[in-house]
This record gives sequence, structure tokens and C-alpha cells, in this order.
Amino acid sequence: MGQKAVIIMGSKSDMEFCDKIKTTLTGYSITADLRMASAHRTPEYLLKILREYSSSGDQIVAVSVAGLSDALSGVIAAQRLFPVIACPPDLEKYDLTKVFSSAFTPSDVPVAFVNDPVKAANLVAQIFALSNRQLAESILKATLDKKSQLEKSDSEMNRKTPA
Repeated sequence: MGQKAVIIMGSKSDMEFCDKIKTTLTGYSITADLRMASAHRTPEYLLKILREYSSSGDQIVAVSVAGLSDALSGVIAAQRLFPVIACPPDLEKYDLTKVFSSAFTPSDVPVAFVNDPVKAANLVAQIFALSNRQLAESILKATLDKKSQLEKSDSEMNRKTPA
């Protein structure tokens, strides 16, 4: 059984935003598929895509990228097939009121809300790391490397130079 992220965007205009998610996941050696479907315009097609992934035998995490009224996240989550992370591309336009259309779903339709594409990808990686020891070690190494870099930068910045 493999692990795969499925990034479902609401329209072609979301491609650049989705590429940031996919690039980050690729850095973790996580396969990420980019798909396009709309909960409003193509609901049957969206359900067809979800059925494909549910029968794939892979462990799936979905990231939904939808602007305006984000029905996409809720429809994906309502299928109860895999975890869903809503990562709206238009947060700066609508501010945190965007949370309401992305994450305020019924209690049995869970959607996580993440405000940044790189953070969304990192959450996908952490979810997969729960059952993938190699990925967990890779994430831990990256975390320790960042900590070490920060401490080194602080030390260099505060190194006293002779007068």
C-alpha cells in the first residue's frame, strides 16, 4: 500500500498555488496528484475522482484548494474516505471569514483548515509519517537541521568582533 496526496483544485486559476503544495510534498518523496473538479459545477465528476482514489488501495490524504464558497472541502470530507485539508488560495482576499466556508462543516464531516500551501503539505507529510517510519525520521531530521541552523545563525550574529 502506497501513500498519495490528492490535491483537488476548483479551477485552473489555482494551479500555481497547488504547485507549491506538490513541490513541498515532492521534497518528502510523497507522490501528489493534481486534479481539477468543482463541487458546484461538476459534482458527479468530483465523486468519480474520489471513488477512483478510494479503490486504489493507497493511503490517501486530500488537499482541497477552492476559492469563494468552499463547498469542495466539505463534499470531499462527506465521503468519509480519507482526511481532508482545506487550503484556500484566496485567504488574503476574504481574510479569516474564509474559515467558515472551508472548515465549519457538520460534526461528522471533518475538514482541517490550513492557511498556507507549504503548511498544508507539511501536515500531509506528518499524517503519512504516523505509519511511515522513514518519513517520520526524515521530518525529524529536517526539524533538527532547522533548529541547528537557527542556533548557528544566532551565534554568528552575536559573535563579538575585536575593537
